[in-house]
Amino acid sequence: MAAMEEDGGATATNLAFTEEEEDSNEILLSVLAEHGQVGLCFYDSKHSSVNYMLDTPDNDELHLLSRALLFLSPFFNCLVIQEICPQVIITSAKQERCMTRFLLHLGSNPEYKPEVVIYPYLDFGLELGKLRLLSAHLPFLPASISERDKMTYLSSCITFDSPLMLRTVGALLKCLDRRRVGVQLEDSSVAVPILNFTSYTLKGVVYIDKETFRVLQIFKSEHHPSVYKFHSGKKEGLSLYGILNCCSCRFGSKLLRQWFLRPTLDHAVLLRRQEVIRFFTSPQNSDSLCTLRTSLQNIRNIPTLLRRMSLSQTKVTDWQSIFKSIQLFRDISEGFSDDLQHISSLISRVVDFEASVAENRFTIKPNIHEEIDDKKRRLMGLSGFLTNIAREVLDQLDVRIPSCSIIYIPLIGFLLCIPRQPNMVVKEDFELQGLEFMFLSDDLLHYRTQRTKDLDNLYGDLFCDIRDMETAVMIQLQDAILERSAALYKILDLAAELDCLMALSRVSQEYGYTSPKLVSHKAISIDQGRHPLFEVCSLMFVANSYQSLESQGNVKIITGPNSSGKSIYLKQVGLIVFMALIGSNVPAKHAEIGPVDAIFTCMPGKESVSLGLSTFMTDLKQMSQALNSSTGNSLVLIDEFGKGTNTVDGLSLLAATVSHWLKMAPSDVPHVLLATNFHSLLQLGLLPTSSMLSLLTLETALDGDELVFLYQLKPGICQSSYAANVARLAGLPANIVQRGVDVSELYRTGKAIPRVDHVSTDEQADRYRTLVVKFMSLDLDDDNLDLNSFMKEELLPSAGQI
Repeated sequence: MAAMEEDGGATATNLAFTEEEEDSNEILLSVLAEHGQVGLCFYDSKHSSVNYMLDTPDNDELHLLSRALLFLSPFFNCLVIQEICPQVIITSAKQERCMTRFLLHLGSNPEYKPEVVIYPYLDFGLELGKLRLLSAHLPFLPASISERDKMTYLSSCITFDSPLMLRTVGALLKCLDRRRVGVQLEDSSVAVPILNFTSYTLKGVVYIDKETFRVLQIFKSEHHPSVYKFHSGKKEGLSLYGILNCCSCRFGSKLLRQWFLRPTLDHAVLLRRQEVIRFFTSPQNSDSLCTLRTSLQNIRNIPTLLRRMSLSQTKVTDWQSIFKSIQLFRDISEGFSDDLQHISSLISRVVDFEASVAENRFTIKPNIHEEIDDKKRRLMGLSGFLTNIAREVLDQLDVRIPSCSIIYIPLIGFLLCIPRQPNMVVKEDFELQGLEFMFLSDDLLHYRTQRTKDLDNLYGDLFCDIRDMETAVMIQLQDAILERSAALYKILDLAAELDCLMALSRVSQEYGYTSPKLVSHKAISIDQGRHPLFEVCSLMFVANSYQSLESQGNVKIITGPNSSGKSIYLKQVGLIVFMALIGSNVPAKHAEIGPVDAIFTCMPGKESVSLGLSTFMTDLKQMSQALNSSTGNSLVLIDEFGKGTNTVDGLSLLAATVSHWLKMAPSDVPHVLLATNFHSLLQLGLLPTSSMLSLLTLETALDGDELVFLYQLKPGICQSSYAANVARLAGLPANIVQRGVDVSELYRTGKAIPRVDHVSTDEQADRYRTLVVKFMSLDLDDDNLDLNSFMKEELLPSAGQI
């Protein structure tokens, strides 16, 4: 049995470990799950390292976290490669239901029972997490470093774009300090060391950070155009997800977003997706595609309906929705026919949809419950029976009363109803001998009599009895459905996956995509590739190829004029590789994609106001991540690195970065695609000679002074940036462009550059002579002569130019 102990505000559930576990290195995992996202980090005492995972979407069952622990623990599945095994799991006392269920399920496993430490919710605060990170013992930083510089450095070691993860870091650091992990025998002044921060990615998942998603326009959220949804509503802008998301139901769209957020390296998964897409893109299967897409549009929110069932809050429309969805599921899948047939037959046999809609409540069909049928028959036969009783009662009333009736009102019972007479003005007038006045409604006086009381005793509250008994039947039906809800969730997952694959098939047909060949060796080969977003917006697009093989051409440097298409080409390669990693067809004539474990980008982005990072500092952070985390199977896209600082310094950093990769073993060099306007990088021979280096440029042509972009990639080096030609195309004034050309030529040839704010000696002499002539022509004897005006208009302006 688990023992509970208090630890300075934390509640710890201690569970026994084997001696082998106690001797192993200690690993503490901190995790939070909120609003469909999971953030986690863990400390490895063997390496004194903090490993963090970016905030990642997860479902209500926390399948991603379960999978994480599947990799973290050898007890769940012996076939899975053992990475680490957390002896301690740290989480918040304020939990969503999904996390509570997960921990209960984890505690029920007899083979693997980690210690669960629960801290107050305040210990998972975002700002508190940053403060604890700043105060952590980081031996790799100099002791004299300022807090601002420390924050800047840490932002390059651990991303600050994942708030859930940062909150778990704060709680993890608290637990490390409390337990003094690894320094239990040291002096109390010795803090737990953190030697490095490492990004953690689930095995088989391609690493892509938020900035890469943004610069490649994989996602792009925009404010909703409706003024009513401007602040709360978001819509997808022009993005890869926006183009590929042609799903028919919201579950398909949600699953497709998860595929985008977690591209996979699992060839079996990718090949299965390609096979389905190939089936639906075949012309002979177009009718099946249309039929299935239409059917999927009728799928309702099954998880919400089942949740309402569990809370006994089901509406009439919910029963209709779940029945229609189950009927649809039966048409789609035969593998779950038993469970679906059982649920469908139960609903069909029990629920009277027509009566339920008419009465706006749950109503069952006849021959389901004998007692309910009997009460309903008695209730239906009351109309004629009450009419006869009303005639008998009328004979006993005052002759001045022309008519009466007996009605039944639920929760009140049977009442005698008499029309209001003209002489009945005040309440005292309503009193009749032998009748108990109840209320006045619509000029009808309602009374209780001995006869109505006898009816109440004889028939009881039939309506309420029927409603209560039907409610009991509804609860039994709900329980029967919930017992088999696993089949509904499973078929819903399959329907969502089918919807995603049909959406990818439809887009593939519409834009002429092809199925990429997935290979096991290191290679990225794209023949006549196209940018999936740019070709949608442009009337004409020039296709270009890309090839990076295992032993040559891994590092490609592209030079070319401004606006020649370098950035578009970089993003095009990144997007095509990304599409292949989610199982989609790609915009290319042919593509061969090997294993790609990560996509890194270093492209001009936004300044970070919250961290006080300039654009150049942000570029350095991205480059640092690419250098420190990339492997031989990573794709690195670099655009104009080094522009944000002094030209010489930027060029030096760029040359050092490229040289670092070129000096590595070929198998360790990532696929690097770099665009730059630093032509000196190649012209001055700043890079070592290597078969891994490939030089490319984009073709242009000069038509007089006009620069024509051909957008065709070819081997070679661009000798000029053609900045003046591009400036003319951009509409800069001709005199400014010409001045720029003159200064550039003089600077390049090492000649002195004359200032434009000083005129030449000859021009000054001409101006002097003009002033002298004007001054000598003045009539000094003229009384109307204004010498001051002459000085201001002629002499002073000229003096300013001298």
